[in-house]
Amino acid sequence: MTGPDAVQPDERTGARGPAAQGRGHRLRWLVGPAVLLLLVIVVRGFVVTPFAIPSGSMENTLLVGDRILVTRTTDPADLQRGDIIVFDATRAFHLKTVDRGVLGSLVGAVESLVGQGQETDYVKRLIGLPGDRVRCCAADGRLEVNGTPLDEPYLKPGQEPSLTRFDVTLAPDRFWVMGDNRGDSADSRSHLGDPGGGTLPGDDVIGKVWVRYWPLDRLGSPDQSPAAVPAR
Repeated sequence: MTGPDAVQPDERTGARGPAAQGRGHRLRWLVGPAVLLLLVIVVRGFVVTPFAIPSGSMENTLLVGDRILVTRTTDPADLQRGDIIVFDATRAFHLKTVDRGVLGSLVGAVESLVGQGQETDYVKRLIGLPGDRVRCCAADGRLEVNGTPLDEPYLKPGQEPSLTRFDVTLAPDRFWVMGDNRGDSADSRSHLGDPGGGTLPGDDVIGKVWVRYWPLDRLGSPDQSPAAVPAR
């Protein structure tokens, strides 16, 4: 029941009582973060995604703990030799995945917002493009792409181009990837005997590394070295 002293909305001004105003304030407090979260999810899913570097396979270009932003708008057809990419290695490297359940999936989604990618997300350098013949090694010990020795200034000092011998001609829409720290990188070479021979389908490319944003003293674009590779 309402008595004569009960606070009623003013029919002329639409004014509301303290309780209604409190609910409206709480609603606005919830809507703001929800809209921000939705915006972050959209940007992360379709424009740019943060990732943390978990291993030393790309030293000294990328170090353990570095954080990078990856552009998701790059078409695989536009990728060039020397580009550094992040990709889902599940198919190319025949990785086993574990069903984390609903709770695990939610935790994974939150982790991904702050750059903790999935265990199947790998970062490597593009060495071979669709149609390329990639071979190890030329007479001088360098990798060879389409018969031309490859100059690789980005290799970690002291590392050989490869101690694993291979000779691969890439099918359409397949890429050959390797780490800059060749002695400590599980890359295309590690799966030569698997179906697909360790080559990466273009559909599995998440994006190209754009910038390293942490640590601040290493802020900037990591070395993509486009001039270090031979023309197609």
